[in-house]
Amino acid sequence: MNNKKKNEGQTDFSYYGLYLLDYLRTNKFEQATDTAFIRERADRAAETYEKARLEGYPADGAQEQAMDTLLRGLRYSRYAILREVVESEFFDEVPEEKQEAFILKLMPLVGNVFSVYDLSDDNFALSSDYDLLYTELTGAVVLYIGEYGV
Repeated sequence: MNNKKKNEGQTDFSYYGLYLLDYLRTNKFEQATDTAFIRERADRAAETYEKARLEGYPADGAQEQAMDTLLRGLRYSRYAILREVVESEFFDEVPEEKQEAFILKLMPLVGNVFSVYDLSDDNFALSSDYDLLYTELTGAVVLYIGEYGV
């Protein structure tokens, strides 16, 4: 897919919209194709920035608040968590050049593991549930590699 076609219709996104679009695509969030969702989030982030500046926050502080608004509930993607498990726990079994394809192949197979966890909680990584999810995913990958290999 050429770059022009890929970015068609998105050239009018604001800075926050383009940032969010890239973030959603990189982390394989399903909202990456939802233009209305991206625009609404970007507008709220811009409003947050403007309000913070009017309240006297320095640019860095206002930007931090805007980014928090932009990414609230989107800190943890299924893809990013599974990627972390594969990269950290299976670096010897899954060569780096095969990791992306391997992770994408596993994603539909581990959906039920994710279904019992609330990834929209911005503090999810600090919870014991994160450790449980990580352990369950590690087990699922072990079983998959044992059955099908890489």
